[in-house]
Amino acid sequence: MTTQGDYQVFDAGDVPLQSGVVFPSMHLAYKTYGTLNARKDNVIVYPTSFGAQHHDTEWLIQRGGGLDPDRYFIVIPNLFGNGLSSSPSNSAVTPFPDISYHDAVAVQRRLLLEQFGISSIALVYGWSMGGMQAYHWAACHSDMVERAAIVCGSARCSPYNHVFLEGVKAALTADPMFRDGRFVGKPSAGLRAMGRVYAGWAMSHAFYRDEVWREAGFHSLEDYLARAWDEAFSRRDANNLLAQIGIWQRGDISQCPEFGGDVGRALAAIKARVLLMPGQTDRYFDMRDNEAEIGRLVNAKSAELHPIPSVHGHRAGNPINNPADRAFINAEISALLQR
Repeated sequence: MTTQGDYQVFDAGDVPLQSGVVFPSMHLAYKTYGTLNARKDNVIVYPTSFGAQHHDTEWLIQRGGGLDPDRYFIVIPNLFGNGLSSSPSNSAVTPFPDISYHDAVAVQRRLLLEQFGISSIALVYGWSMGGMQAYHWAACHSDMVERAAIVCGSARCSPYNHVFLEGVKAALTADPMFRDGRFVGKPSAGLRAMGRVYAGWAMSHAFYRDEVWREAGFHSLEDYLARAWDEAFSRRDANNLLAQIGIWQRGDISQCPEFGGDVGRALAAIKARVLLMPGQTDRYFDMRDNEAEIGRLVNAKSAELHPIPSVHGHRAGNPINNPADRAFINAEISALLQR
């Protein structure tokens, strides 16, 4: 373990990936909050979402909230490709290999076991790509996970979701800085175009129809798009974003030898208490996918579907500046941890 700024780095060594490639000197950046108790059973794992780093998700960690550091030992593992864990921007490995959620969760598990001696997880909580990681945790390491909260996520990337990401990739890679499969400089125009594509999918029809953006102080639709989305991804490395889009599109809890591509078998392997919290108006992870999954969680201790009643689309699951959705999520997580 090494320390970088406000986080630590787990050196995983040479890691064989599902793709058949060995990733040399792979490293996982993580941050912890709270104190691990003597029984080592107060653990919450909180994986990051698309493009996010641990500090982007700390808003949910608060005293008296669902993820309370006075009660729980919370670990945020940074997903590969986010610029802190092994990523195109900080790795000499070229071309950057395809990484799967299975690969990511396997290294996260090693971190918990080797660094802390943790073998039981009270909750894996995740939003979006973090939710997909939570699903992978529950399926692939069912004996470790007591509870899983999947917020605006699914067991696999649906064809609809895949097509959305193709649009994002097309906007980004249309920039002239994209050459021979990678970006050779910052694609400013591509990043702005990506933001505009994201804006249409991230929020709901009702959000735009009712001009809900005015509540955040924007005075016109163009003002909202320009200030909220044109620079939304500008602080991220474009090659990193492409790597994470690949992880997202390949996401499928059944894509490992244990399940042989059978999603039903993978869902049936889950023993945890499962809370599926889709956004009622989410267009990335359609609520109907969770509705189809819940009936197949036949061996889970419990499986509940509690949609977030919000017009904020996919962003309902990441309500940093949205008190109503934030309160809904905190209440649901608090109740799940009491069960």
